[in-house]
Amino acid sequence: MYQKDLHKIWLATGADRVYLEPSMANRHGLIAGATGTGKTVTLKVLAESFSDMGVPVFVADIKGDLSGMCAPGIENKHIKRSIDTMGITDFNYCPYPVQFWDVYGKKGLPVRTTISEMGPELLARLLGLNDTQTGVLRIVFRIADDKQLLLIDLKDLRAMVQYVGDNAKEFKLAYGNISAQSVGAIQRALLSLEDAGGEQFFGEPSLELSDWFEWDENGRGFMNILECSELFQSPLLYGTFLLWMLSEIYDMLPEAGDLEKPKLAFFFDEAHLLFDDAPKALVDKVEQVVRLIRSKGVSVWFITQNPTDIPDSVLGQIGNRVQHALRAYTPKDQKALKAAASSFRENPDFDTAESIQALGTGEALVSVLDEKGVPTIVERANILPPKSSMSAVDDVTLMSHVLSSPFKDKYSVEEDRESAFEVISELNEEKAEAEKKAAEEKAKEKEEKKASSKKKTSSSRKKTNALEKAINTTANTIGREIGKKIVRGIFDTFFK
Repeated sequence: MYQKDLHKIWLATGADRVYLEPSMANRHGLIAGATGTGKTVTLKVLAESFSDMGVPVFVADIKGDLSGMCAPGIENKHIKRSIDTMGITDFNYCPYPVQFWDVYGKKGLPVRTTISEMGPELLARLLGLNDTQTGVLRIVFRIADDKQLLLIDLKDLRAMVQYVGDNAKEFKLAYGNISAQSVGAIQRALLSLEDAGGEQFFGEPSLELSDWFEWDENGRGFMNILECSELFQSPLLYGTFLLWMLSEIYDMLPEAGDLEKPKLAFFFDEAHLLFDDAPKALVDKVEQVVRLIRSKGVSVWFITQNPTDIPDSVLGQIGNRVQHALRAYTPKDQKALKAAASSFRENPDFDTAESIQALGTGEALVSVLDEKGVPTIVERANILPPKSSMSAVDDVTLMSHVLSSPFKDKYSVEEDRESAFEVISELNEEKAEAEKKAAEEKAKEKEEKKASSKKKTSSSRKKTNALEKAINTTANTIGREIGKKIVRGIFDTFFK
C-alpha cells in the first residue's frame, strides 16, 4: 500500500513495518515460494502500490485470477483480521484502472508483432533452431533488411527463407554459406509454429508499447494485464513473447538515471520459463537487459517457485526479495532451501532456513533495499491484503472493459498489406516468365544465333530490373520509414 505521506510502499508487517523505497524499486525484485503460499497476493499488493503512486504496470495473468483488479475487493474475516492485526486505519477497497490484452484476442485487445520486429535471435529460440540454423536465419533477416523487405507474418518469412535458399549461390560470397539442410529445417520449424497457432502472434497493427504508459483521472498508472492462460499452454511461446516485450521496452526508453520512482513496473510470472533450456548467449543478453534497464526507469519483478530457477548472473541484479514458504522433502529441495536462505542478510532473532519452511500462507521473509541501496536485515512478516478483488471477474465485466478501451479501434482489425510475400511472389512470376522466354530463345538458337543472343541479354536485364522494381515498390508501400540502414536493438529486435 503506497503511503503518500512517507513516499514509500508499505508491503508487510512483522516486528516492524516493512517499506519499499520507490527510488530503489528499479533495482528489481523477486517473489518466490511454493504453490499456494501467497505469491499472487504479494504481486497484487505491489502492483496496486505502483499504480497508486502513478507508475503504469504490466503483469502476465497465467491463472486468470488477476482480472479482479478492475473490481473492488470484498471484506471477509481473513482480510479483516489482517487489517486489524497490522493496524491499518486507512484501508479502502477499490478497483484499479485496467487495460486487458490477449495474444489470441479473446479476453483482451489483440497483441501482435511483426517477424521483423521480433528479430532472428528470439525467433530462433521460438523455433528451437540449433546454432547453424540460427546463423542461416540471421542471414535471411540481414538480406531482408538490406533489400528493405519487411517481414510481417509467417508467410512473409517462409517466402523469404525459400527465396534465400533458391538463390544461395548468389548470396554466399556476401553473406556466408546457406545450406539446403538448414533452409529445410527452418521451413519445417515454421510449419510447426503455424500448426501451434503461431500465425496469430505475427501481423499488424503491431503493439506499440507506448500505449502501456497511461494514467487515469486520479493519476494512477494503468494495469496492463496480459491474459496468458491459453498462451501458457505453450511455455516456450509464453517465455519468448514476454522477453520480446521486455526487450522492446529496453530499446524504446531513453536513459533516465536514478529516479524518484520507476516509469514502469514489469511483473514476469513463472520466470523460470525464460531460462529453461536457454542457450548461454541468450541468458547473457537477459542479464544485460536486467542490469541496464534499471537506468531507464523500469522495475522488473520475477515471480517463480524457487530462487534457484533464476541464473546467478540475473539473481545478482535483484535487490528486493520476498520469499514465501518452501518445502524441502528431497536433497535437491534442501539444497535449494539453503541457497534461498543464504541470499538474505541474516537476522539474529531466527534461523532463516527454518523460517522459510515454517511460513504460513500470506507470510514471507522480506528484505528490501534501504534509501542508501543497502539490503535490510531479513524480516518475517505478513503481507498486506490487496484492495481489489481476489477473484476473477465474469466474462461480461471483462469484455465491457475491453470494448470501452480507447485502443479498441486501433488494434481490433488486423491488417494485411503488401510485404515480402507479395514482392517475392511477383518476382518469382517474373522470373518464371523470363525463364520461359529464355527457353524459347534457346530453341531458336540454332536458326538465329545472333538474334537469340541479343534477346537473351535483354531478358537477363529485365530480370534484374524486375527485382529492383519489386524492392522499390515494397519500400514505398510497407507503411513505415525503414531508411537505408536497418537498426536493431539488443536482441536484434527491430528498433523503431
